[in-house]
Amino acid sequence: MSDEPILRDIMQGEVVTLKVDDALDLADDIMRLGRIRHMPVVVNNRLAGILSQRDLFRAAISSVLEFEPGPQREWLSKIEVRHVMTRHVETARETTPLRHAVATMLEKRIGCLPVVGGAAGDEIVGLVSETDCLRFLGQRLANASSAVA
Repeated sequence: MSDEPILRDIMQGEVVTLKVDDALDLADDIMRLGRIRHMPVVVNNRLAGILSQRDLFRAAISSVLEFEPGPQREWLSKIEVRHVMTRHVETARETTPLRHAVATMLEKRIGCLPVVGGAAGDEIVGLVSETDCLRFLGQRLANASSAVA
């Protein structure tokens, strides 16, 4: 690993994605079971948007209508991801310096950056999240303290 880390060094390469016509109940299940907060939405493996837990919560409106779990799932099963996903997504490349990605995430107040590339340039090849950045920082701090000891 070079002195200046790039996203390829810390990104998650195996990314769980959704399709635009998937229903929100499926997204909800995957996010809950996998403890996932952000899911890229793809069309032919090309990034079309992103669905966050926040988007899902807004769509659920269960707290307003006081749905029980059964009716809430039924409601979510009728809504496609395309209707609630964020379409204009900040992205990065595998070679983006980590410090630039962190600055973008802080400036835009977002929790992740889909990493795109491939032949067309817009294929999802990874995802870097706040958690990935913190994990990397933790490793660097541990390495620094063990080097001092």
